[in-house]
Amino acid sequence: MTTDARRPREPHFAGWRLLMWGGAACLLSLPLIAMQFTDEVNWTPSDFVVFGGMLAVSCGACDVAMRKGGNWRYRAGALLAVGTAFLLVWANLAVGFVGGEANPYNLWYAGVLAIGVAGALIARFRPRGMAAAVTATAIAQAAVGLVAQFSGMDHPWPATVVFTGLWLVSAGLFHASARLGARGLS
Repeated sequence: MTTDARRPREPHFAGWRLLMWGGAACLLSLPLIAMQFTDEVNWTPSDFVVFGGMLAVSCGACDVAMRKGGNWRYRAGALLAVGTAFLLVWANLAVGFVGGEANPYNLWYAGVLAIGVAGALIARFRPRGMAAAVTATAIAQAAVGLVAQFSGMDHPWPATVVFTGLWLVSAGLFHASARLGARGLS
């Protein structure tokens, strides 16, 4: 008689992938539908390509995190980090955080994301390293916001507080996942 030595999987909704990818397709189609009814929405083909790419990368990252994450804390931390990154890029491309979308200072927010991505790769997506990577991302987010604020630029400081808070909650979830793993409970 053989036994299955694999760790049992946590229960999850079997249709989550269909909902996620279907929801992304619906989001991508909304501007096209809106363009049929109003002149206020005027997307170019490149807008659809960029938004489709953002959705594909985000959904792909969420898909991997959901399948490979060790416990719900890791998965929640990953989903929150991916969602925060998505919102950061979307808002920055749409209206910009500093002045407007044409302000070159907004490129600094790409550096915030680069810190998070580089940290995740260095950590090889392990929970303890992910906690450090996302904490570094939060610090970078706050630093960019503070520099903009104290340089006299037109910067919505509440956005900095919200995004920094989201990064820190994600880091806390990764930290909790690492603590569970260290005790053998993941």
